[in-house]
Amino acid sequence: MRRMHVPGGLRARLTLLFASVVVLTLAVAFTATYSGTGTEVRRQIDNDLSQDAQTFISQGIPITATTPKSVAKAVTDYVNSQFAFGAGARLYVVRIIGHRPITNEPDLLGLAPSGSRERRRGAADARRLLSAPLGYSTVQLAQAGPVRMYVHSLPSAKGDNVGVVGIGEPLGAVSRAKSSVARTFVLTGLIVAALALVVGWLVSSGISRPLRRMARTVAHIDAGELQHRVGQGGPRDEVRTLAEAFDRMLDRLEDAFSRQRAFVSDASHELRTPLTVIRGQLEVLARQPEVTVEDVGRVERTVLTEILRMERLVEDLLLLARADEGELIRPEPLELDPFVTELFDGLTLTANRRFELGTLPGGVISADADRIAQVVRNLFRNAVEHTSEGDGLVRLTVLPKGGGGVEFAVEDDGPGIPVAQRDRVFDRFQRTDTARARAGGGAGLGLAIARAIVEAHRGRIYAGTSTAGGARVAFELPGYARPRPASPRERATQHA
Repeated sequence: MRRMHVPGGLRARLTLLFASVVVLTLAVAFTATYSGTGTEVRRQIDNDLSQDAQTFISQGIPITATTPKSVAKAVTDYVNSQFAFGAGARLYVVRIIGHRPITNEPDLLGLAPSGSRERRRGAADARRLLSAPLGYSTVQLAQAGPVRMYVHSLPSAKGDNVGVVGIGEPLGAVSRAKSSVARTFVLTGLIVAALALVVGWLVSSGISRPLRRMARTVAHIDAGELQHRVGQGGPRDEVRTLAEAFDRMLDRLEDAFSRQRAFVSDASHELRTPLTVIRGQLEVLARQPEVTVEDVGRVERTVLTEILRMERLVEDLLLLARADEGELIRPEPLELDPFVTELFDGLTLTANRRFELGTLPGGVISADADRIAQVVRNLFRNAVEHTSEGDGLVRLTVLPKGGGGVEFAVEDDGPGIPVAQRDRVFDRFQRTDTARARAGGGAGLGLAIARAIVEAHRGRIYAGTSTAGGARVAFELPGYARPRPASPRERATQHA
């Protein structure tokens, strides 16, 4: 089954929806008003008929009318003198025991001269009027249309019921009132519907404008143009919030694509360099007419060195990939004092530097020991590379921080890190010393790996200036628990 297409898209649908709601509201209001108008006019007619019946009984029957005959004469005189039936007048029909009906409209009761056309037409109406029950009823007459009747018992001056009096009023007023309401609502409804279409179109255009702009932006992005933005202004409403969130998403997406391209380019370059060296060595070896054992050994050592470099690069890239997938660490309770002491003792054997270890706070932290050791080794390696042989300072400090955290910091007295590059040094394949040859330095993944490990622990890593004048790279980890004070008995046991 094919879906019906609405021309104009979202604007047309919103406009039709807005106009439909307005028209539906008018229809409900019309139904309630139309029905209520008829009910209210009919209720007012019923009240007037009841009051007129009481007035007729009190004024039309004198105290001398004690018999049906005297009551009939008094009623006849009263009706003839007071009530003349015509347009807008009420109909009076009085039935007294033993007498002919008395009315202010003889034609309706067939009391006109014999043979007249009005008498023949009124015969059926007369039967309906004379048979109206006590109380309220509606009688349909051929000549006057629907008539609202109220029939009440008619007492004599002594209080005996000598007949009934019926007072009726044509319901043309009800029909006229309802017709007036209908005409008013139809005219008003057409005007309001037209205004609703115009206002709905304007409102829907304002609502859908940023969405259309967003759709155009998405079309440009689909074509590979990531520099486009929605740029929604105006009041801070839901649409602007959506547009700003969409622009922020595009900023992150463009940055991610840029990083991905740079990452692929740098990784390709890093892998191409050792491959070029290996190929060159093999080509040199192949061109030699006589290959000696020393030549083979030299080429073997060079090829193994480059292969190890590629293996380390691939391992680092795999580690970063696992970090992106959230499968990098397995935290466990870790005693700080023995962990840091053992780690520092091993690092002092890797280079000839002036190593220092600050006072350790003790306590326990929830972390992956192998990964934290990897972070500290990377920071130590960078510090060693940027300090002088023999007297260069490399210091490790571990300090508790507020909020249940602990800070690891590695400081040196080297050239330091420029302020403009302190955030960029943690990017992949980023080097502060661009003049340094790739053969002498790393691939630029050490600090990127350190940041990935720290962030996997829900911590943060940052660079600054050391008190020794060089660089200070520190990272904070949450989940630190201070050591519990030993009891007197435990202190006595430790002393013994």
